[in-house]
Amino acid sequence: MTVPPRPRAARFATFMFFGLNGFAMGMWVVHIPNVERATGISHSTLGALLLVLGGAAFAGMQVAGPLVDRLGHRRLVPAAGILLGLAVCGPGFADSWWALGLSLIFFGFGNGAIDVGMNSHAVIVERAYPRPIMAAFHAMWSIGGAIAAVIGAGTLNAGVPTGVTLTGTGLLCVLLSVLSARFLMEPADAPAAASSDTASADAAGPVGTRRTPGRTVWLLGLLALALMLSEGVANDWAALHMEKVLGTSASTAALAYGAFAVAMTTGRFLTDRVAAWAGPAAIVRYGATLAAVGLTTAAAAPWVPVSLVGWALFGLGLSGGVPQLFTAAGNLDTRASGALMARVVGLGYVGLLAGPALIGGLTRWMPLNVTFGVPVLLCVLAAVFAGVLSPKPEPAEQPVG
Repeated sequence: MTVPPRPRAARFATFMFFGLNGFAMGMWVVHIPNVERATGISHSTLGALLLVLGGAAFAGMQVAGPLVDRLGHRRLVPAAGILLGLAVCGPGFADSWWALGLSLIFFGFGNGAIDVGMNSHAVIVERAYPRPIMAAFHAMWSIGGAIAAVIGAGTLNAGVPTGVTLTGTGLLCVLLSVLSARFLMEPADAPAAASSDTASADAAGPVGTRRTPGRTVWLLGLLALALMLSEGVANDWAALHMEKVLGTSASTAALAYGAFAVAMTTGRFLTDRVAAWAGPAAIVRYGATLAAVGLTTAAAAPWVPVSLVGWALFGLGLSGGVPQLFTAAGNLDTRASGALMARVVGLGYVGLLAGPALIGGLTRWMPLNVTFGVPVLLCVLAAVFAGVLSPKPEPAEQPVG
């Protein structure tokens, strides 16, 4: 089936928004040490301010969800991208804890708003395609972060001031948001029948259904929380596990997160084709199972190569699940797609933030590799409850008389 030019253009624009979001976040992350030194704050103060960033992002998600349903994607998504671009400049010029905190509030809010907006728009674009395409958008976010790491390392080595680098990042975000805005789509632009084989149809029945999706959206949100909490554990603890438990050097330890991240990005580029064949429930069920096996291997392995294989399997297993959940949430009710998406994305984000902190707290009572039993259990539960993505059809009404 040939895809019309408009959905193809909208798909490219969505790639741009995912990429710029990953790029902006990546540029902020690589400059955190510089910002900490410039403001003169302690590690503990930085940790508290990062929680402020996370809280503001969650607030931005909850505000943007209903707004995107009311104002439309052509207004909300570019506006969120522009806000993110302006806000990412702030940390580069902060000279005190309160100035940094204020800038992180705006930065977090913009990041949360564009996160919900672009995911909601991605669902609309996917409806106009004859196959799943959501996971590739998430892969583009990872690519944007990787590009930021390379460029950020180059500017840091060249001694470019942090304010200049982040301002350039912000201007790029604003420019791409403005240029991409005209190619975005609204729900009415995407025919429901075009993606009957995608995750949306399996997860929510006919697009635009009038059924109340309350229970289902919370189940999807809890699954997102479980999978993204597991992802957060890898982000913050993979390298430390390799260094502290297996006794490797810092450079070797970094390979653990590298194996996880590369496998996750690769998996997201492959997931859409597998989802078109196997369905979204299978992606979550078998992916979460593979993730549980991978993390168990990484945690229990006494040898570095085997542990690296485990981290790679963990990333591959987690790669496809969250995109399927977001797609399902966005298609539960097209009249409130953004609001429903905000709940699921918000709960997932809570898991992403809570995972590293939970593991850190548990290390007071048990070894680090033993604490990984928590995300392993959550992956198992996600596999068990993956059936929410393919509910049993309701029985047909019997004719009267």
